[in-house]
Amino acid sequence: MFEDLKFIHKFADAFVPLFVAIDAIGMVAVFIALTNGLTDTVKKRLVSEATLTALAISVVFLIFGKMIFRTLGITDNDFRIAGGLVLLILAIVDLLFSQHETRRGSDESVGVVPIGIPLIMGPAALTTILISQESFGFWVTLISLFVNLAIAWLVFRYADVMLKLVGKPGTRAIAKVMALFLAAIAVMMIRVGILGIIAG
Repeated sequence: MFEDLKFIHKFADAFVPLFVAIDAIGMVAVFIALTNGLTDTVKKRLVSEATLTALAISVVFLIFGKMIFRTLGITDNDFRIAGGLVLLILAIVDLLFSQHETRRGSDESVGVVPIGIPLIMGPAALTTILISQESFGFWVTLISLFVNLAIAWLVFRYADVMLKLVGKPGTRAIAKVMALFLAAIAVMMIRVGILGIIAG
């Protein structure tokens, strides 16, 4: 019972920052712009391609993250501070500037880039995954990753419906709120990293 509750708490702690970092709901308008004019069948294929690409990249980071740390001589606290700074900069840019306009290519190859990388699995999400693994362990982070990517798949699969429900201003507002939460998470990472270095 207590072990189950402990796992649920760890999962929630790993899930929320990654959900905020991916921000699939806030990216709905960008996704629709990228896939404008494509058939529903092609959109379905692109969503699956993008999700699988994001999964592959993130799992590689998850598996080889510790080895990269050892090779470069980086400690957990070093990465927390560096990752927190990166997330903070990304959040500030999102808060202060409008979302960049992304043009769709002349073909239908946008599933891998830019939808899979970096729309779904961008720098913020990858940084969050590596820090989550150090904080909560491999399996909790992996489960959190699967759940978040499943949510992203659903959001982009039904992007047209969602945009009709909340409208383009609504998705922009959600994106700004997520950016604010991302900034707070970044400050927390920096704080924990500095305290860890001082304590060590």
